[in-house]
Amino acid sequence: MSTHEPPPDAEPDGGLGFSYRTRKGGEVELLHHGRLASTLRGAVALDFLAELETCDPAAAQQLMARLTGNYKRGNERTARNHPRNRR
Repeated sequence: MSTHEPPPDAEPDGGLGFSYRTRKGGEVELLHHGRLASTLRGAVALDFLAELETCDPAAAQQLMARLTGNYKRGNERTARNHPRNRR
């Protein structure tokens, strides 16, 4: 099992406190401030690891927040009207 935590000086103010660790069976555990928040298995875990390779640390924090469901903070109405999110 290997643990991947952001360096302490990577995001002094903007860090969301997420890290992850991979397990032998291919599972990925998402941790929030050192406590288990979610476990990813199968294709979802593989997609997560592939996406991590291409994003910066701040984007990785946002990705982990979305996957654990810890992302709604009151700006959903504003975000829904953003051109990127219109359908």
